[in-house]
Amino acid sequence: MGYQALEWSRTANIYEVNLRQYTPEGSFEAFAKEMPRLRDMGVDVLWFMPITPISMVKRLGSLGSYYACSDYEATNPEFGSIDDFRILVYKAHQLGFKVIIDWVANHTGWDHRWTKEHPDFYKKELNGNFYDSNGWEDVIDLNFDNKDMRQKLIAAMKFWVDRADIDGFRCDMAMLVPLDFWIEARTTLDADKKLFWLAECEDAPYFTIFDAAYAWKFLHKMEDYWKKTTDIPGLDEVLGGYSQIFPQTTMYLLFTSNHDENSHTGTEYERMGDAAKPFAVLCCTWNGIPLIYSGQEMPNEKRLKFFDRDPITWTGDYALHDFYKTLLNLRKRNPALRAGDNAVTSYRLQTNQQERCFAFIRRNGADEVLVILNLSSVQQTLTLASPELEGIFKNCFTEETFDVSADLPFELLPWDFRVFEK
Repeated sequence: MGYQALEWSRTANIYEVNLRQYTPEGSFEAFAKEMPRLRDMGVDVLWFMPITPISMVKRLGSLGSYYACSDYEATNPEFGSIDDFRILVYKAHQLGFKVIIDWVANHTGWDHRWTKEHPDFYKKELNGNFYDSNGWEDVIDLNFDNKDMRQKLIAAMKFWVDRADIDGFRCDMAMLVPLDFWIEARTTLDADKKLFWLAECEDAPYFTIFDAAYAWKFLHKMEDYWKKTTDIPGLDEVLGGYSQIFPQTTMYLLFTSNHDENSHTGTEYERMGDAAKPFAVLCCTWNGIPLIYSGQEMPNEKRLKFFDRDPITWTGDYALHDFYKTLLNLRKRNPALRAGDNAVTSYRLQTNQQERCFAFIRRNGADEVLVILNLSSVQQTLTLASPELEGIFKNCFTEETFDVSADLPFELLPWDFRVFEK
């Protein structure tokens, strides 16, 4: 098949937009006013959670789940019209963003228009009733044995590419959908416009079709680390496992929060505590694509309701704006941080505090990025025991330089970090 990721995706980052909760208005037009700030922060890709209308039948909460679609070729009236979205995408492109939308292919809501127009598009129980095989009460499964349904679904995806000029899809629960459907969809759609394909899954066969996929295991391992049910070798094991199982060109989506985690499990501070910030550094500098969720730049420290209006309480103080700006701009300018690039080597470094500190280097020719994380509640005096390191490095946050070959110790406060480039 030989699918090739778009070149811009190798240095990209993704910002997940929870449109319902982003502004008091919860609309396309209101969100557009926030885009210059996000562009200044270094955001490249805007991922919009599903923008389609939500089913009324068996709706959860007052507004229902984004992921219970009632029409694949319409917008949720909460947000605005198709033309409003098209204008938003145009403005995003003018600012230099790429735009991807959430695509829910496995299921629809109970009163999706197809339930009446094409009831044969759905799986049915022996009694003829629609059903969902995952225990989700507000949705029903599509039948991928039906070739006409497949064609309609691909046509609906093409509708958004043609009508709004989107740049790709984040595919919800991609592993629940037959792999050959994604092959058919990508082959068809990429023929007209090369798109970016992100899969919400960790199943190895899907990595042959998608440009990037979720690093769920590593997210949960970071949470385990804060809960003290794993250690730094446990973090190494997961990251090393990825590199052994998947091709070097694979791009992982690395994150400390997203809509599911925030609403259903807790904020990154509930799940990772003081480790949240150094783990955010790791997600922005390891071999993958970093994801930032709505409000993390403030940071938002509350769980957002999933089925009801619960706007982010913006304070006007974006305390982590410059933190993310530094990391995201580093990704763009330093070739050592390119994701899924065979020319890049990434490996852990030995230190005198191996049980408490996580240090690594990424290298692409003469370009290098050195990252040191104190993953402990204790101040550390750290030295690097890596003779292959040499030369002058610059601290990306302070602009100070140092000669790594001088073997000087680093004084790291609890949960502190250093990011250097060469």
